[in-house]
Amino acid sequence: MDWTWYLFRFDGRINRALLWQALLIVALLAGLLGIIGQVIGIVEGASSTLKFKLGFDFDFGLDDLFKVVDPRAYRLLPSADRPTLILKVLGTSLFLWIYLATAIKRLHDRDRSGWWIIPFFFVPNLLFHFRGVLLWGFLPEADWFVAFDLAIHALWLWGLIELFIAPGTSGSNRFGPDPLAEIEESPASASSPAKSWDQQSEIEFVPPSAGPPGGMHVKRGT
Repeated sequence: MDWTWYLFRFDGRINRALLWQALLIVALLAGLLGIIGQVIGIVEGASSTLKFKLGFDFDFGLDDLFKVVDPRAYRLLPSADRPTLILKVLGTSLFLWIYLATAIKRLHDRDRSGWWIIPFFFVPNLLFHFRGVLLWGFLPEADWFVAFDLAIHALWLWGLIELFIAPGTSGSNRFGPDPLAEIEESPASASSPAKSWDQQSEIEFVPPSAGPPGGMHVKRGT
C-alpha cells in the first residue's frame, strides 16, 4: 500500500476497512502524543505517572479544532500549558489532514464529491460546539431548540453511516476503480497459473500400417 497516498492525498477511493484502520491509526497517534505530554510534565515536575489512553472518536479527535473559532477559548490561552498547547496544535493539524484525506476518498467510494464533508462533519460539529450560545441567544424557545438539535444529530448520523457503514459503489465510478475489486484481483495476479499438460503435444497416434506396432507412443525429446 502507498501510505503517503492513503493518509495524505485526496484522490481515488478507499473502502470502509481502510477508514476504520485510519481511525485506529489516529487513536494510536493520539495516545502517543498523550504519553509525550505526560513525559514533558514529569520533566517539569507537574506530574509523576505515565498512563496510556486509547480512545476512539468517529470525528478523529478533532473537537479542539472548533475552539479556533470560539472567542471563549482565547481567554484561557494565557493560563494554558505551552508544551501541551503545542502538542495539541500539531496533533490536531495532523489528525485533520488524515481525516480529510481518508474521509474524502471514502466519499469518493460512495460516488459523492468531497464537498459532502462540510454537511457531514463541519456543520454538525460547529453547531454542537456552539449549542449553548444558540440555546440562550438565538433559539430561546426550548421547543425550537429540540427540533434543531435533533436535525443536527440526524445530519451527523447520516454522515457516520455514509463514511463508516454504507458499502461503496460496485465497480468503477467517476473517482476511480473499485478498491474491493483491486484487492480481489491482486492475489490472482501475484500467483502465476500452473502449466497444464497438453496431451496432444505429448502423445501421438501411430497407425497400424507403420513400422512399429500401432497404438500410442510418447514423442521423443519430451
